[in-house]
Amino acid sequence: MPGTTTDTATDPTTLIYHRADVYHDFYRGRGKDYRAEAGAVRALVAQRATAGSAAGSLLDVACGTGAHLAELTGSFADAVGVDLSPEMLAVAARNSPGTPLVQGDMRDFRLGRTFSAVTCMFSSVGYLATADDLDAAVHNLADHLAPGGVLVVEPWWFPQDFRPGWVGADVVRVDGRTVARVSHTVREGRCSRMEVHYTVAAPDTGVEHFTDTHVMTLFEQAEYEAAFRRAGLEPEYVRHELFGPGLFVATRPGGAA
Repeated sequence: MPGTTTDTATDPTTLIYHRADVYHDFYRGRGKDYRAEAGAVRALVAQRATAGSAAGSLLDVACGTGAHLAELTGSFADAVGVDLSPEMLAVAARNSPGTPLVQGDMRDFRLGRTFSAVTCMFSSVGYLATADDLDAAVHNLADHLAPGGVLVVEPWWFPQDFRPGWVGADVVRVDGRTVARVSHTVREGRCSRMEVHYTVAAPDTGVEHFTDTHVMTLFEQAEYEAAFRRAGLEPEYVRHELFGPGLFVATRPGGAA
C-alpha cells in the first residue's frame, strides 16, 4: 500500500515506507503479480479511452517502488511516477530507470500537464483520512487527466466487505534475505487498523524486528463515486479477480471521436 498521505519523515506508523527495500522484496517474494495486474489495467484503459488516446501518456500516483510502473511503461509513449516517500522512489528509480519520478502528496502535487491515463493502485487512497481528503485527491488526479482519458483507482475495502480480526502471515526468501510478516486488522469506527510485525534476517546484517501500524478509511462505494462525479468524471466500479477490493474506472468526457 504505497504512497501514504501522511508525512513519512515524522509519522512512525509508516516505517515500512522508509524500508522500501524490505517492502519491495516482501511483495515480490509473496508473488504479487504486478505484470498481470498491469495487463488488466492496460486493458481497461484501452477499452474506455477515447480512440487514439489509450497509448498516449501515463501518470502512476502512489507508485511506490515502481513495480506496476515498470510493467506499464512499455505500453505508453511516456510515463511519470509520483509518490510521497523518497525511499520508495529510490527503489522505483532502480526498477524503472529513465522514468521521471516526482515526490508529492496525491492531494496537491502539480505537474503542469495532463495524461491520457492516470492510475492509483494498491489501495493507496485508503490512507486518506476524510471525505474532504478523498475529494481533494480525486480532484487532483482528475486535473491531471486529459479529455477522453481514463483514471483507474484501486480502493480500500468498503465497510460491508471488511473482515475484522483478519490475520495475515507470510515468510518469503528473496536474494538471500528472509522476511517474515504477521499482521492483525481490526475496525475502529470508519477505519481499519492493521498492526504489522516484520522480522528480517540476512547474512550480512543479522536479524532485526520492527512493527508498523496502518490506519485506513473504509469509504463507502457511494463516497468514491460522488468524489469522481464532483471532479467531472464518469465512474464505474469493476470487480476483478486480481484486485480484492475491485477497481474504479473513471473517464473524462471529451477527446477525439
